[in-house]
Amino acid sequence: MKRPAQVALLVLSGLGLLHASLFTDLCLRYVREGMRPMLIASGALLLALGVTQAWSRPAPSLLGGDGHGHGGHGHGGDGHGGDGHDHSSVPRVAWLLFLPALSLLFCAPPALGAYTAAREAPKAVTQQRHFDPLPAASPVPLTLTDFTRRVQQDRARAIEGRTVQMTGIVTPDRNGGGWYLARIIFTCCAADAQSVKVRIYGPPALAADTWVSVTGTWHRAGTLGTRSAPAALDARTVKQIAQPVNAYSDALPLVPSA
Repeated sequence: MKRPAQVALLVLSGLGLLHASLFTDLCLRYVREGMRPMLIASGALLLALGVTQAWSRPAPSLLGGDGHGHGGHGHGGDGHGGDGHDHSSVPRVAWLLFLPALSLLFCAPPALGAYTAAREAPKAVTQQRHFDPLPAASPVPLTLTDFTRRVQQDRARAIEGRTVQMTGIVTPDRNGGGWYLARIIFTCCAADAQSVKVRIYGPPALAADTWVSVTGTWHRAGTLGTRSAPAALDARTVKQIAQPVNAYSDALPLVPSA
């Protein structure tokens, strides 16, 4: 890989990272929001290195002589240090480094979705002893994790009979019959993604990976406030929505930026 190509790779990598983390929200498909500043800094550093490399003069040849190997004829007569090979070149496989840089600019990899959620065991919710009273508003906006905790741990049964509203992606049951409302959660990045799911009863599912807002009441089964109660909802309405900015955290949805 020649010097111009090395410069181009640094610049493209820097621009790709800045495009994904500074000028768009693409990075949130792969990492948590808290890692965005580090990606921006990395992109700026790569871009600066590329510009510096472009303006700097090439380093003198290490082969001696006039830079064309003439000082090494006494070491095998081939002018390249004696073993007949040019060690200054970069392996051809290095050209593959252009692929991730270009993909961030022109064809970003798809986000994790229903395929992943359907095959992941639901993330175990942490134990919670105290629950604040639910607001008087109806429907009550809840995250999928909060709903699951209320159903399985709240001995006061405050969720009983209340209409709640939750958002997530449509995830068909991989075993057939029925569907789930799911959110994929990043602890750090896509590599450690986990899912939280609520079974939906009632209206038929929209297409897999569709973002929806669902309102309804807890599906009666088992004993509310114990582990025997399923995290399930009798849905009244299912409305398609735009993907929220905070798609990979189980939080109340944020409106996408215009």
